[in-house]
Amino acid sequence: MKTWRHRCSAVFLLLAVLVATAQETKPVAGPEHRRGAEQTLLTYPEWFLVFSPHEYAEFAASHQPSGFPFYGHIGQFWQSYRAAAEETRQRDMDLNPGYHMMIMVIGVSTTVEYALRSGYERLIGRLTEVLSAQPTAEDRYAAKVAKDYVAFIRVLPWYEYDFAGKLRDLWTETGYWGEDPLRKWERKFALSTEYGFKMLYGKLIKLGTRSVYEEPKLVTAVVTRTVPAPDPKLPELKLLQTLPDGRALITVPRYEAFMVYAQALAAKGLNFEEIAGNRNVILVSLLAKRDWAAPLDLPVLFAQPILTRPDQQRVALMVPVNRLAMQLRQWQTAGIQIEHIFDY
Repeated sequence: MKTWRHRCSAVFLLLAVLVATAQETKPVAGPEHRRGAEQTLLTYPEWFLVFSPHEYAEFAASHQPSGFPFYGHIGQFWQSYRAAAEETRQRDMDLNPGYHMMIMVIGVSTTVEYALRSGYERLIGRLTEVLSAQPTAEDRYAAKVAKDYVAFIRVLPWYEYDFAGKLRDLWTETGYWGEDPLRKWERKFALSTEYGFKMLYGKLIKLGTRSVYEEPKLVTAVVTRTVPAPDPKLPELKLLQTLPDGRALITVPRYEAFMVYAQALAAKGLNFEEIAGNRNVILVSLLAKRDWAAPLDLPVLFAQPILTRPDQQRVALMVPVNRLAMQLRQWQTAGIQIEHIFDY
């Protein structure tokens, strides 16, 4: 009888532990705020198509476009995608075939675009560069649009960009005649072709995206260990729930703004326990000197040189969610530039 009671007590204790463990591992965020853990990895190739135009915009501000390493960026895109896909497989994350298909579409289209631009700039563009004494109004306009485009796609999808307006302004703002007319008209042709094609292709992608995917949620749910104090500098932070143990469920903006809010909250001493329903790892990319070494206890997904800045590298690290805030504070103190936090 005594043995039977001991066995029952042991069973009840085991059940209690299992229930407590299940409750602890169950996401706090509601289903509408949860996103697959694989997305922190698979969103990297998308964001590379922000980093690459950003690098081009910086380069074009003081260099001729024929010198930009288009083929190097093609290689970096596919290298990063291969690394991200392999990591999702090794971690046994969801396959998410729809996301892979989307990456393949943007990857192939970018490969074709960069290959064509590289060939054109190295043959035709370089010839008119040699014959031109200085940058034309079209060269300056293209550099301005490249910078504006990068600022736009950090917040909204590329296909929402007003290429039609930029094509119109190209012809109304730069004039029909001036110094170095050969370069001037060659640039008009090249930029008109680029903006016109992207305008039409963007409309097709926009229609296809809206027919296949729902409108994305523009906030990310985060569980913090303590309740964040109101801050007018973080106006989009919303407190959804205060938990019995003192933790808080909040929402902050998604995409580029998530990095801003995460860094601000970390600087206040807050720590994160869950992001978009995930407690495992989150991908972070850093920009650092070429001789910088990542912490030994943080897995490096890959490292790539910044092709137009040989002294710098991009390092993509897998950071446990509950260590993210601590790492952000450490990197800020060390002066390491955080390029992006991939918030699923």
